[in-house]
Amino acid sequence: MGGKREFLDHPVVGVGGVVILDGCALLIRRGSEPMKGVWSIPGGTLELGETLVEGVRRELREETSLDVRVLDLIEVFERIFPGPEEDSGAPQAAPARPRYHFVIVDYLCEAIAGTPRAASDVTDVALVQEEDLPAYNLTVAATRVVRKAFAMARARTQPAR
Repeated sequence: MGGKREFLDHPVVGVGGVVILDGCALLIRRGSEPMKGVWSIPGGTLELGETLVEGVRRELREETSLDVRVLDLIEVFERIFPGPEEDSGAPQAAPARPRYHFVIVDYLCEAIAGTPRAASDVTDVALVQEEDLPAYNLTVAATRVVRKAFAMARARTQPAR
């Protein structure tokens, strides 16, 4: 799976979904590269011909066994993993090609069916309260996205003024 996404000539579109259940965010531990063993937001790569919403729903079903309704866009960002540096001693004419380059589109989602469990290439799932996020060592971007999701979920449940 990881090999066909490495050292490409173009970025890959990734999609993710933050599910807030009973005041907790659903996190997954990645079972494959990149970021194997790291806690993260459920998601993966968009398939050819698939809409963003379809991709989010498929990825969350595959990784967490949940059926979700995609609600609102949280954020779009990119993650670039550098490739190996050439060590020939000669100056490089161009920078080394990145190993991975993802453009990631994350959405706030609500669970509509199922019980969260690790599936597909996920080794574990956790429901995490906002104040406990630091214990999961999320990336800076994932932490930012999850915190935004908590704020958006709170705003959705507050009565209109």
